Amino acid sequence: MRLVFIHGPAASGKLTVARELAAQTGLPLFHNHLVVDALLAVFPFGSDAFVKLREAMWMDVFRAAAAEKRSLIFTFHPEASVAPDFPERVVALVEQAGGQVDFVALTCAPAIVEARLDAPSRQASGKLSSVALYRELAAKGAFAYPALPAARVALDSGAMRPAEAAERIRAALGLG
Repeated sequence: MRLVFIHGPAASGKLTVARELAAQTGLPLFHNHLVVDALLAVFPFGSDAFVKLREAMWMDVFRAAAAEKRSLIFTFHPEASVAPDFPERVVALVEQAGGQVDFVALTCAPAIVEARLDAPSRQASGKLSSVALYRELAAKGAFAYPALPAARVALDSGAMRPAEAAERIRAALGLG
């Protein structure tokens, strides 16, 4: 079982690259917003119930996938409402079941991130799409998060097309 754990800042292209990777490999995509959007229908972002349920849902999916030896792709935006030890607990859970977590770090220049924030696709999907709000959250430390485990693949998603990024990830990890 392989968990391809793609992480990066808002608007770094995590979901777009992950969709390309899923198309190239046939791996299912369990992206961050599947859980976030479901919970936002009931709970405010960052509320105690939201935070607790978000992590429980993520971990339950990883646990079940690992038990069934079902590989998948996951996208993650490191931010302050997520427990600092979450990535390490994911690794422990997956490895305990005999699986492997492959961390993939996407970076992107701040100017490109801000340009992408206004994209209609982000607005339509309910993602963070305001440069002013992004800057406000960043200034308040909302995106502060400890370093994640070492990435097996690190790419500047602003320097290549999503299909190329996905191909590089696929090749580097020996997928599909």
